[in-house]
Amino acid sequence: MTDVVAFPDSPGTTAAAGFRAAGITAGLKASGNRDLALVVNDGPLQVGAAVFTTNRVVGAPVLWSRQAVSDGVVHAVVLNSGGANVCTGPEGFQDTHATAEKVAEVLGASAADVLVASTGLIGERLPLGALLAGVVLAAAALAVGTEAGEAAADAIRTTDTVAKTAHVVVETPSGAFTVGGMAKGAGMLAPALATMLCVVTTDAVVDASTADAALRAGTRSTFDRVDSDGCMSTSDTVALLASGASGVTPDGAAFAEAVQAVCASLARQLVADAEGATHDIAVTVTGAETEDAALAVARAVTRSNLFKTAVFGNDPNWGRILAQVGTVPVEVAAFEPDRLDVSVNGVQVCRAGGAYRPRDEVDMASQREVRVDIDLHAGDASVTVWTNDLTHDYVHENSAYST
Repeated sequence: MTDVVAFPDSPGTTAAAGFRAAGITAGLKASGNRDLALVVNDGPLQVGAAVFTTNRVVGAPVLWSRQAVSDGVVHAVVLNSGGANVCTGPEGFQDTHATAEKVAEVLGASAADVLVASTGLIGERLPLGALLAGVVLAAAALAVGTEAGEAAADAIRTTDTVAKTAHVVVETPSGAFTVGGMAKGAGMLAPALATMLCVVTTDAVVDASTADAALRAGTRSTFDRVDSDGCMSTSDTVALLASGASGVTPDGAAFAEAVQAVCASLARQLVADAEGATHDIAVTVTGAETEDAALAVARAVTRSNLFKTAVFGNDPNWGRILAQVGTVPVEVAAFEPDRLDVSVNGVQVCRAGGAYRPRDEVDMASQREVRVDIDLHAGDASVTVWTNDLTHDYVHENSAYST
């Protein structure tokens, strides 16, 4: 790889050649906002890969799409907000099947090559008539360019306050290729893949196994390390589509790096838009025996409501941090409590398991980003997990969720 240029404000899925997208209003949301997106791969290749939630309770779209992507071929992805189609029984699965069939009909494709993703309220069936009519409208609106990509990203929003898009352009000796993407997610962001709905596109020439490997590596270090509220969704889907339209065949490492860069940008945007949040928090654990040990400690801290409310109050309460570190079993992460160091926004407030610099030296009120560094002094591995503070607005927004 010679150069990677990242663009956080971008067309998203239409940044890569060979893709069209649309975002329209199908009438699934009472607000009348856009609620149906369609992303189509015009080829010449129609390679696909995807990862899904590990929740045992999943929606009909996840069940359908797991099977559809299994052969490594994806022609299109249709996504809706306004309803998750989860816990809707056989009828819900039939609705998903009918949606894929309608997309296939309007595109002249096979339903088996159409992925379906839905987000919104659990336990209620979608209005199928409106959904199928929306597919026809979306197909008619398909286009390339920035407006089409932005409309698609807007259509998958639920409690998101902004649409989330990104792309990178990679210059190689044989030419340039692009990776783009869009995502939605502002709550129910817990590790275990994929923490939201996301479509990543590329015009690189890659096969299904290369796409799958790059996607799994990329999501593992990005989306799987975003933990907003400790709640895992039932609908999580991240799909990667490759058109091959650039004619460039990158080596596996270069392609994986580009996919990771897009996933990292989108994941960071998810944290920045977390429901009700006033602080974005990076918890970095260093000095661990293994990466898994560092990850376990970081997640223990990011899952702590006490820690998250302290950050909301601009309190660098290192005692709450050490208390959470201590909950990790010794067989998972080895460390000596009297060797632990903690810094908050560059100020070492704890050294060797005890108080060090005064807390009032830490500035948390004048900036949104908070960085917590925990050194276990037990090895060389490190991990960063992003989370956010727990606020009154989060409780208010989720006390009557209906988006």
